Amino acid sequence: MNEELLRFKKDLNLVVFDYETCNLNLGLSSNKPWQLAFIVVKKGKIIEKKDYHLKWEDLNVSKDAAKITGFDRKKHDKIAVDPREALDHFEKYLYDDSFLKVGHNILGFDIYIHSIHRKLLGLPVDYSYLNQALDTVCLARAVKKEIPFNNGSTLSWQYKLLNFRERGLKVSLQQCCKDYEIDFDPKKLHDALYDIEKNYEVFKKLIWQVNI
Repeated sequence: MNEELLRFKKDLNLVVFDYETCNLNLGLSSNKPWQLAFIVVKKGKIIEKKDYHLKWEDLNVSKDAAKITGFDRKKHDKIAVDPREALDHFEKYLYDDSFLKVGHNILGFDIYIHSIHRKLLGLPVDYSYLNQALDTVCLARAVKKEIPFNNGSTLSWQYKLLNFRERGLKVSLQQCCKDYEIDFDPKKLHDALYDIEKNYEVFKKLIWQVNI
């Protein structure tokens, strides 16, 4: 038994996170985040869950994004908070090297939305946490295509997997829940808090199939 593998670490600390945005196109500079949710896991136990709706003066959520994410303007305006407050709380864990950063497609989407969040507040882009990032899209592809991690950089290995494409290869969060027989409500997917709750369950399954 290799006690260095994540599956055996009883003192595992994680922050599992997800953003929802105004547009489906990552390339749009107007793609503001309107929801940020994260779960904090310390020594294998959930110690905190946060679901922040972000209050921007000029928030324009596209019809397509609203339909997929279930954005409700009245609900949002009622509970939205200062984006800096939410960011400071999140980054308390994001930039703590003792926490692994986990998410579904974070390397392809959420890390860039986080940088937009910082830019909107006049802060510099800072990807210094990436070496502790674990993307469950990449892990799921590794499992399905039997692509092992052979030491080296987990980040480089994941980026190769992120760019790997094959017809019929499905690794959406919904598909991962199906693959691992995790109960889910498809109508609730793309709510950031619901997504990270299911993502955490998927992650706990994946680390038993990937030797990292």
